Order: sequence, then C-alpha cells, then structure tokens
Amino acid sequence: MGLEDVKENIGDLKQQAKEVFEANLRYYKLWGFKILMKSTTMMLKMFLLAIMLLIVTVFFSIAAALAIGYWLDNHALGFLIVGVIYLVAAIIVYKIQDKIVEGPILAKFSRIFLKSY
Repeated sequence: MGLEDVKENIGDLKQQAKEVFEANLRYYKLWGFKILMKSTTMMLKMFLLAIMLLIVTVFFSIAAALAIGYWLDNHALGFLIVGVIYLVAAIIVYKIQDKIVEGPILAKFSRIFLKSY
C-alpha cells in the first residue's frame, strides 16, 4: 500500500506541475500581449503626433519663408534663409541625438516593461 500511495502522489504531483506550467505559460503569453499592445499603441500615437507636427511645420515654414521673402523683396532668399535655419537645426539635433532620443525612449519602455514586475 505504501508504494501505491507514493505512485499516486507522484502522479498527482506530475499533473499539478503540468497545470502550473500551463498556467505560467498562459500568464506569460498574456503579459507579452499586454506589453506588445502598449508598445504598439505608444508607437502609433507617436507616429500620428509626428505626422501632425510635420504638417504644422511645413505650413509654418512656408509662411515664414513668404514673410521673410516679402520683407526682403525676394521670395527665393526667404526660402533659402528658412532652409539654412533647418540645416543648422538638423546639425544640432544630429550632434545631441543620443540625449534627446535614446534616453526618453529607453525610460518610457523601461517603465512599460518593468511596471509588470
């Protein structure tokens, strides 16, 4: 009888271990889905915001170039000045890109991933 009880307990233990494993697997699938959806929605929001800001920037740039062109009585010079301003801004952003891009993105994704633990 003692040996049969041990076999029965081992069988129960095996079944319980299988159930725990399956429960953990379902949990981590759900957790992965949650992280994936949060990341995807955040990137989509950032993309849409970037598109809207790009449109606003284009219209403001055209307005500024035309205003400078009227002020200098030369529209080509107005557009050239606005282009040079953007070139200088692009060089500055290139020089400090790690500080303004990697840090905030890393911090945001770290909060999303580590919040669940």
